[in-house]
Amino acid sequence: MATINNGAVIGEVDKHIVRATVIQASTVYYDTPATLDKAERLLAEAASNGSQIVVFPEAFIGGYPHGANFSISIGIRPDKGSEDFRKYHASAIDVPGPEVDRLAAMAGKYKVHLVVGAIERDGYTLYCSILFFDSEGNYIGKHRKLMPTSIERVIWGFGDGSTIPVFDTPIGKIGGVICWENKMPLLRTAMYAKGVQIYCAPTADDRPVWQATATHIALEGGCFVLSSNQFCRRKDYPAAPEYNFEGSKKELTPDSVVCAGGSVIISPLGEVLAGPNYEGEGLITADLDLKDIVRAKFEFDSVGHYSRPEVLSLTVNDHPTKPVTFKSKTAKTEEKTN
Repeated sequence: MATINNGAVIGEVDKHIVRATVIQASTVYYDTPATLDKAERLLAEAASNGSQIVVFPEAFIGGYPHGANFSISIGIRPDKGSEDFRKYHASAIDVPGPEVDRLAAMAGKYKVHLVVGAIERDGYTLYCSILFFDSEGNYIGKHRKLMPTSIERVIWGFGDGSTIPVFDTPIGKIGGVICWENKMPLLRTAMYAKGVQIYCAPTADDRPVWQATATHIALEGGCFVLSSNQFCRRKDYPAAPEYNFEGSKKELTPDSVVCAGGSVIISPLGEVLAGPNYEGEGLITADLDLKDIVRAKFEFDSVGHYSRPEVLSLTVNDHPTKPVTFKSKTAKTEEKTN
C-alpha cells in the first residue's frame, strides 16, 4: 500500500496543523463485512502516521457499480436487472445499524475523525451517502447525495436539504459533498455559508479534469478539499455473468483498470498538497495549516465581503421531506387535552 505525502515530519505538533489522509482503495464488492475489515486495516495505517481525519471514497461501503446498467431499458424489465439490484441492496447498510456501530468503534479506537462513503439502505430505497464520525467514536451525522448523476438516478434516491451538515469539531468545521454534486454552485454556496473548512469530496470521477473541479472549490470556498476516489480493476468485481461491465467500450481483462483514482488534497490557496495518485491503491496524506484559510479569505470570501446579497441571494430548504406524514399522534394529544 503506497503512501504519498507532502513531506511533513511525523510527530510535528502545532494546534493549527491537522494531518489528513484520503484513502484510495477498492470496495470488496458484494462483501460488506470484508470491506469493513479492509477499511479498518487502512484506518489503522493512517492513524499510525498521525492522521487526525481520514476520508474514504464515494460508495466505499456497498460499492460503486462501475460499468453496470442493471439491464435498464424503457418499458422492459429483465429479471437480471432486478436480481442485480437485489444483490446490491443486500450489500448496502442501514443507518443506524451494526455496520455504523462498527465504523464508530473504529473511529474511537484509532482516535480519528472518520468520513466514509456508503450506500445507505432506507427500506427498499438506496442512497449514496457520506457518514461522519468523531474521534471519540460517535456517529455524528450523514449527507445524502442530492442529485445522482445519469443512470445513478435509477438506483439511488435523492437526498434533501436536511442532510447537508457541517460539523464543528476540535480539528475544524467538516462537511462533505459527493462527486458531481460538487458542480452544483448553489450547493457549494450553502456549504461555504455553513463555514466549512475541511471540505470532503468523495468521488467516482477519475478523469484528469476532476482536478480542476477540486481546485476551483478550494479557491472559491477558501477551504481545504480532500477528494478520495477508488482505484479498482476488473478483478475487484465478481466475474461474469454475476457482474457484467455492460457499459464498457472495450474488452476487459482481470487487470484492466476501471477506476484510476486521482485522489488529492488541495489547500485554500489552490496548492496541491498531496496527490493526485493514478498509480494504484494508497494513502494520500498532507498536513493542513488552518491559518491558510484566513490567508485565502483575505482576498476572496464568497459568502462574506465578496458577496452581493442585495443583488444575489440563496434560500435553502433544510427541512426533511417525507412522502407520508401521520397525524394520529397529534390527534391523540388533542383528545387527552379535551
